[in-house]
Amino acid sequence: MSGLPTLTPPPRLAKSAAVTTSPDITVFPRGAARRPLVMAAAIIAAMTVLRIVYASAIELRTDEAYYWTWSKEAALSFLDHPPGIAWLIRFGTAIFGDTTLGVRFGGIVAMLATQLLLADIVRRLTHDIRAVVFAVLMPEAALYYGLLMAKVAPDVAMIPFAVAMIWSLVRLAQSGDGRWWLAAGLFAGLAMLSKFTVILFAPAVAAFLLVPDWRWRWLRSRYPYLAVLVALAVFSPVLIWNVQHDWASIRFQGVRATTNYGISLRTVGDYIGLQFGLVGFVMLPVVLTGLVMTAWRGYRTREPVAILLSTAVLVPFLYFLVKSLTLRVGDTWPMFMWPVGFAAAAVNLVMLPREKWSARMIRSSLFWVKTAIVSGIAFVVIVFLYYVAAPWNLLGKIDPIGAEAGYEQVAARAQGALDETGATWIATTDYRTYAMMRWLFRGRVPVIELNERGRFQDFADPGMDKIRGHAGIYVGRVPDNRSAQWENIPAKREPLGEVERRWRGVLTDTYVIEKLSGWTPELSPPKDSPLFQWRVLAGEFEKRERG
Repeated sequence: MSGLPTLTPPPRLAKSAAVTTSPDITVFPRGAARRPLVMAAAIIAAMTVLRIVYASAIELRTDEAYYWTWSKEAALSFLDHPPGIAWLIRFGTAIFGDTTLGVRFGGIVAMLATQLLLADIVRRLTHDIRAVVFAVLMPEAALYYGLLMAKVAPDVAMIPFAVAMIWSLVRLAQSGDGRWWLAAGLFAGLAMLSKFTVILFAPAVAAFLLVPDWRWRWLRSRYPYLAVLVALAVFSPVLIWNVQHDWASIRFQGVRATTNYGISLRTVGDYIGLQFGLVGFVMLPVVLTGLVMTAWRGYRTREPVAILLSTAVLVPFLYFLVKSLTLRVGDTWPMFMWPVGFAAAAVNLVMLPREKWSARMIRSSLFWVKTAIVSGIAFVVIVFLYYVAAPWNLLGKIDPIGAEAGYEQVAARAQGALDETGATWIATTDYRTYAMMRWLFRGRVPVIELNERGRFQDFADPGMDKIRGHAGIYVGRVPDNRSAQWENIPAKREPLGEVERRWRGVLTDTYVIEKLSGWTPELSPPKDSPLFQWRVLAGEFEKRERG
C-alpha cells in the first residue's frame, strides 16, 4: 500500500562532496540541493511576471469575454459548461476589477497551484530534487501552460482540481489511509464543477483501484463509495440546474461529443499538430516516452501510482486521437491531462538508474528533458514577445489571437450608431459578438443576443426598461445579417453601414450595423422556438471550423 515501492529516499549522505548514484544522476548535499530549487523558483517567478504582463496587455478573446458575462450572473450553471470558470473569474475581478488582469488572474493562480501539486507528487515519489525541478519547469516550457494559462477557459479552472485529485490518490497509495479517498472525491467534484471532460480520468482511477493487489481491500471499504457521494454532492449545483432545464447542458455536450462529419485526416493532423504546438515540439515526445515506460512498469508490477499516472494521460490522449478522425478536437480539450504526464516523465527519470538502465539511456533521457525545457521556455518567450511587442501579423487570418482581435473597432462604430440614432440597446445574433459588446460597453448599454436564447437561461434582466419601446442597434458579422433566422425576427431593419475588424493590418471580418425598431425581443422564447435552440447553430459552427 506504500505507493511506488522502488522510489525510496536516497541514503544519508556524507557532509562533503556530492555522491554519484549513476553515470549522470547526482544527489547533492543539502546546501547544493537548494541551488536547483532556487533556480527553478527564479524561473517560475520570471515566467509568472510574463503571464501577468500578457494578461494585462492582450485584450480579451471572445470566449473569455463570454465566460466573464457568466461571472456577472447568479445562475447555478450554464448551457455550455459548469460554473467553475465563472467563479474563478469572479475571484479575480473581486481583486482587480473588470480589467483584463482581473478576468485572467485566476488562471495565473491556477498555474502556480498546479505546479505546487506537481512538486509535491514528485517529491513524495522520488525524494529527488532534480526530478522536482523538472516537474515544475516542464509546464513553464509548454506554451499552453507557460503562457496560455493566463487565457481563461473552463480547462484552466479544472486543471488544479484534477491534479489535486491525482495528488490525493498518491497520498492514499503511500499512506494506506482510506480517508484520502474522500479528498479525491472532493477534488473530483470541484473539477467536474469546471468541465465535464475530467470524467476521462475515471478509467485511471478505476485501474488504480482494481488492477493492484489491494483491490479487495478497497472494494470492501466504504471509502471509495463515500468518495463518489462526496463528488456528486459537490457537483450537485450542475445536476440541480440540469434537472430544472431538461438536462440542457448534458444534451449540449452530448451533441458535441457524438457529432460525426465523416473521417478526415485533416482533423487528425490538427489534433496532433496542436499537441506539438501547445505541449512542445520536443516536450511532447519526451512526455509520451515517459508515460509509455511508466505504463509498462506499472502494469507489469501492478504498481498503483504508476498505473494511475500513465492511464490518466494515455487513455484521454488515445480517446481524443480516435475522436479526431471524425471531429475537430478543441485546442483546450486535452490540456487537463498533460500536467499529470509531466509528473510521470519526471518520476521516470529517477526510475531509470534505479532499474539499472544503461548509462547511455540515462544520459540521453536527461539530455532530451533539459533540451525540452530550455527550448520550450525559449519558444514561450518568443510567442509572448510576438503578441505583446511585435508589430507584425505573420499568420494572417489563421492567427489564433489575431482572429479574435479588433472588436474595439466594432464597438466604436456601434457607439457612433447609438449616438446618431438615439437607440438605447445593442442586439447581436452570435454569442461571440454578444460577449465582446457586453465586455467593451461594461453595462453602459444593454446587450442581448436575439437568438440561441437557450444559452442565457437564468440570466438576469439586461435592462428591459431601456429596450422595450426603444430602437436598438444590430451588430452582426457578414453574412449573419442575411441568415434565415431573421424570418423569426419581425423588426424593422435600417442599414447604417459596415465596419471592418482588423488586427495588425489584416482584415478578419466585416460587420454590418443596422437600426432595429418596431419590435421588442423575447428573452425567454418557448423551447421549440428557432430563437431558443442552439443545436443547429452549434453544428453550423463546427462545419465552418472544418472548412
